Amino acid sequence: MEIYLKKVLKRFFPYIKEYKLQYFLVLIGIILTVSATAATAHIMKPLMDDMFIDRKEEMLLLIPIGLIGIYFLKAIGRYVQSVYMNYIGLHIVTRFREVLLEKMISLDMGFLYMNRSGELISRVTNDINRIQYFVSNMLPELFRESLTVVALIIYIIYLNPMLALYSLVVVPLVIYPLILIAKKLKKYSHRSQAKNADVVTRLTEVFNNSEIIKANATEKFELDRFNVQNWQFFKINMKSVYVGEIVSPMMEIIGAAGLAAVIFVGGREVYNENMTVGEFTAFLTAVGLVFQPIRRIGSIYSKIQDAVAASERVFEIIDTKSKIKDGQELLEDDIKEIEFKNVALKYENTYALNDINISIKQGENIALVGDSGGGKSTFINMLLRFYDPDAGSVLVNKKDIKSYTNDSLKHHISLVTQRIYIFQDSLAANVAYGQEIDVNRVEYALELADASAFVASLSDGIDTMMEEFGSNLSGGQRQRVAIARAIYKHSSLLLFDEATSALDNESEKRIQASLDKYTKDKITITIAHRLSTIEHADKILVMQKGKIVASGNHTELLATSEVYKRLAGEFEK
Repeated sequence: MEIYLKKVLKRFFPYIKEYKLQYFLVLIGIILTVSATAATAHIMKPLMDDMFIDRKEEMLLLIPIGLIGIYFLKAIGRYVQSVYMNYIGLHIVTRFREVLLEKMISLDMGFLYMNRSGELISRVTNDINRIQYFVSNMLPELFRESLTVVALIIYIIYLNPMLALYSLVVVPLVIYPLILIAKKLKKYSHRSQAKNADVVTRLTEVFNNSEIIKANATEKFELDRFNVQNWQFFKINMKSVYVGEIVSPMMEIIGAAGLAAVIFVGGREVYNENMTVGEFTAFLTAVGLVFQPIRRIGSIYSKIQDAVAASERVFEIIDTKSKIKDGQELLEDDIKEIEFKNVALKYENTYALNDINISIKQGENIALVGDSGGGKSTFINMLLRFYDPDAGSVLVNKKDIKSYTNDSLKHHISLVTQRIYIFQDSLAANVAYGQEIDVNRVEYALELADASAFVASLSDGIDTMMEEFGSNLSGGQRQRVAIARAIYKHSSLLLFDEATSALDNESEKRIQASLDKYTKDKITITIAHRLSTIEHADKILVMQKGKIVASGNHTELLATSEVYKRLAGEFEK
């Protein structure tokens, strides 16, 4: 456990050291609190000896004033410590959410495909919240309670070394069971955080697929599936509670044993007149006070396991390396030529692309057709560097695509897929996504996408707020917005993956006519299952099992390719 804790502390140190001023203020608060705690025990001696036994009248005023002063200092110390501990914790946690999300979205698409969205959301929310205690409370509290224990032990040794030995002999008995409990708690904490991710994943699926759930009346089915995960989460958490909560009563029993030893031995010292009543009372108070921070240290130590487990899960993501390495060169000119040279890509043991050789020039309109799983989407994904080839190379403007920075490469590419992404923002912001909004450009893009008529009917026009997933638009309207977004970006390479699947034939023809003019000086690559979308393409690539099995224009392929003839027949149905 100590090894894990040291590792985690080492990882947090670069962040923690940026809060020197705040930690200094926390330290001042701790010193005030510890001093006041020690003074609480010390004031018991004059209270008993001078005030009650010797009956010194001035003590009637001095002792109460002293107590008020002690607790005033303690209150200030606690307040300063608490405020700045929370500041440090909340600030680091807020930064960590940014760091973690930045890391996740910068990783390759393979990572994002392989990890459930619920799992990733849980890391950003639940795991990050758990480490807040670690970075803001654990270190200052451990330091404060440890300093309190040391100060009080020094004080009770100063009062009576022999009696201190009897009272503190029980402290080592605490350590071994605490280590055993810590190991158990860390294991349960890992399981709890993993199960929390399952719960979030199930909820994400329910809300993302609400239409299909309603359409099939499977609310009860989904609720039952959620309940399984939910109650498993409960059981794991209860195991942590059963183990974690044993720390406090265990410390109480050990503390009571120590206190009993003090009363027995100390009482004899008072009877034998080796101690005054005031000294014994101060000693007893100090011993009682020393067991409080020891108990809290035990409680903190058990809670640390949860924070350490969460920290390990967070740093696991931060340490993950992207399979896609960013290039160094900026792609400043438009994309004028694309070339696939002997490109191959494997998913597990199957070729998604195999021996692809094709050159595409500026102004060309290329269509990809083929059976499902033929490699069409993978072909497009290679241009976006969602994946890099296992063999061969993809060239852009005669240079390997890997040599360009991802940002500069994607600045020149617009993608429209059959899955439409609408964000909770204004319609104009959705069209200009990621760029500054130019109203004239937005309206022009919407006009080319045959969207002007429906936008005019919206309550606030282009300023209308879109609901989650664009649920206040129809499927065809969402698709028009996606096409307008691609046009607004004004890229030199346009990738369309079933981009007009939700449109009727007339709308598709109008948009196609607009796009034909717009894309004359650009490269356009289209995946489609409609004959009208591809029959006017400059070149059609027929793909099967990751290979280009035929290429040519519509007329040529009808005459030379049986596969294309079959596909064209299916498109017309």
